[in-house]
Amino acid sequence: MTVSVLVPSSLTREAEDKREATRKLGYVARAATIFRVDRLIVYPDREGDTGRFGDGFVSTVLRYAATPPYLRNEAWGMRDELEYVGVLPPLRATSQTGSESDGSGSLRQGIVTEVGPDQRVRVNCGLQHPISLNVPPKMAVSEGERVTIRISSRRPVRAKLVDEPLPGLTVERTDLQAALSREDAGVRIAASRFGAELTVGRLGTLAGHTERDTTRDGYTIAFGAPERGLPAILELEDTTVESLSAWPSWLAGDEDGVEPTSAAGDDDTVAAETDADAADPGGFDLWLNTVPDQGSDVVRTEEALFATLAPLSLRE
Repeated sequence: MTVSVLVPSSLTREAEDKREATRKLGYVARAATIFRVDRLIVYPDREGDTGRFGDGFVSTVLRYAATPPYLRNEAWGMRDELEYVGVLPPLRATSQTGSESDGSGSLRQGIVTEVGPDQRVRVNCGLQHPISLNVPPKMAVSEGERVTIRISSRRPVRAKLVDEPLPGLTVERTDLQAALSREDAGVRIAASRFGAELTVGRLGTLAGHTERDTTRDGYTIAFGAPERGLPAILELEDTTVESLSAWPSWLAGDEDGVEPTSAAGDDDTVAAETDADAADPGGFDLWLNTVPDQGSDVVRTEEALFATLAPLSLRE
C-alpha cells in the first residue's frame, strides 16, 4: 500500500520569518515519518505562494529533512534556504536509525563519493569510513548520486549496492493533478473543513474498502495552506463547495463497516454512480473533514496532517 501526502508550495505563507517557516516544515516531515508516508509531494500554489523565502523553499527544506543526517552535509552543503535547519526536529526514521537499520539485510541510503575502475565505487553510507563496493551489472552510477545499500553485517562490514528505490520518505515537486493521476494513487482524499465529517462508522467503511479493493489500495491525501484551503486553491465555485460534505456514493450504505452493495444487474445505477464519482470536484474521490468539531478558527496544515494521518493509519 502506497501513501502519498500532498502539500502546497504556499505552506509557509503565514510564517513570521524563515526560522518559523523551517520549524513548521519540520513538523510536516515528522508527521509524514511517524505515519510511514511513502511520498511527500509539494504541488504549486502560485496565487498563494508569496515567494519571500525563495523559489522552492518548501520542497528544499522538506528534502533536506528527509535526508539521513549522516548524508546531509555532503548532499546539501551551504544553501540560503537551509539557514535555519538547526531548528528541525529529528525524524529518527526506522529506516535510518535504531536496531532495524543495523539488522541483517537492512537497507540504507548512501552517496557515491568516487567512481573507480572495474565497476567499483566508494560510498558514504554513515559508517565510520566510506566503503568500496561493486556496481551490479546493468546499473550505472555517478559521483554524488544517492544509492541504496543493503547491509548484512557491520562488524565486519558486509554490504552491497542494490538497484532498488531509496529507503525512507521521498520528497517530490509535482503538479496536483499529475499526482492524483498516478497508478498507485489509491483513494484520493482532500482534507478540508468543508468535507464529509469523519466518524467511527465512516472510518471503518473506508478502511475496509481500501483493504478489499486492490484498485484503491492506499491513499493520496491533499492538504491546503493556512487560511487558503483546497477549495480556494482549486478555485471551486460556492455551490460546489456546499456539496463537498456529502459522503460519496461508492462508500454509501452501512456506516458501521458493512461493504456497500448494489442490485445485481442494475447496470444503469452502477454507471450513474461511476459518472458521478468521475466528476468529483478537483479530481478527488472523497472530501474529508477529520476535525469535525474544531475548537480553533484555523487548523494549521501541520496539525491537520497529524489529525488526518492518525485515523487513516488504523486497520480493521
